[in-house]
Amino acid sequence: MKTILKSLVVVGLLIVGTFANSSDALAKPSAKVQSMIDNFKLEVVDYNYAKAKVAKGTRNGSKAIFIDARPNKKYKVGTIPSSLNIPDTEYDKYVGQLKDTPKNKEILVFCGGWKCTKSPKVADMLKKDGFTNVKLYQAGEPEWSKRNYNEVDLAVIKSAQSKNSAILIDARPYPKYLQETIPGSISIPDTKIDELKGRFPVYHMEKIIVFCGGYKCVKSHNVAKKLVSMGYGNVSVFAAGVPAWKKAGLATTKSASTQKPVTQEKKAQFSKNGAKIGTDEGSIDGEWLYSLIKEDKVPSFIQIVDVTSPQEYKSGHLKGAINIQAEKYSAKDLVSKFPKGKTIVFNCTAGGRSMDAWTKIKEAGLDISEVFYFDANIDCKGNNCKIEVNEPLE
Repeated sequence: MKTILKSLVVVGLLIVGTFANSSDALAKPSAKVQSMIDNFKLEVVDYNYAKAKVAKGTRNGSKAIFIDARPNKKYKVGTIPSSLNIPDTEYDKYVGQLKDTPKNKEILVFCGGWKCTKSPKVADMLKKDGFTNVKLYQAGEPEWSKRNYNEVDLAVIKSAQSKNSAILIDARPYPKYLQETIPGSISIPDTKIDELKGRFPVYHMEKIIVFCGGYKCVKSHNVAKKLVSMGYGNVSVFAAGVPAWKKAGLATTKSASTQKPVTQEKKAQFSKNGAKIGTDEGSIDGEWLYSLIKEDKVPSFIQIVDVTSPQEYKSGHLKGAINIQAEKYSAKDLVSKFPKGKTIVFNCTAGGRSMDAWTKIKEAGLDISEVFYFDANIDCKGNNCKIEVNEPLE
């Protein structure tokens, strides 16, 4: 019996060790990102460090400035609370947000995870602009969103409200809620969480968006943190809150009766070649394409173009994809490399670079009627790919 028990203990330790090693192997930068970290002399911090710096979650309550280096659409869909957006491809356009920031202020830059090169690029640009305390949270938004709550843009809560696809919680005092709020929301003030927690959904993966009185209001963050501590796994804050909702001219419970219904323009469902178009501008319908990839039935008129580096492509890519490192080419040169007559679908590891490639072509005024991006997190070993389709903004 002692021998059996010892054997079980050894096997258990081996299993734990295997999982730990596997986890450690995944939780590190790709070779290209590591090279950039070394060349730019950047310090990498972990989740617990980032969480401590988020602190209260508000822009004036965080202990460091968080910079999301992903494209603006990615930032709007979900980011680390208190973050500002400085996309690597539009650095000069967005860096003005830091014009009054002391050069020694701690800045944490992040993007789409361990393979994402955008955060080290922006961190290096910031250092060259004289900022002396720049660090990387390289695990970035993918790790954060799995372990904590995100901050979302007006477009996200507007879409959720119109589709009844999330529970909206007003965290302000009840008299403020009665005075005026976003239609369809429920009242759970941050000071009444314990006595009203029975109003939270039974299903712990229900989408929940909490809001209050704007970027300086901590109440929505208090409720979101409580929800996360209770095991809810799909929690966001609309940090801009009621002021931004009203500023956008959207109906509140006070003004709803005077608002005229808005007729929405019908969008085409399919391209001329037959590709199913996503709800976000420039996107392919992610679930549609994913189902075709799973069944190995991607139609011949679609050409998937992997826009990552040759090294990333070589380590793994979607079956049938060709490699064109889009960031190296002008829009015109990029288009010239496309196979004729095909519907082009860009992909990368987290959706950011494929979105950048599409935007480059659009801004150059070239034909994008059969050019799309696949907004998904994709991790491939050879042609064996794990795909997680990202939720659309609209």
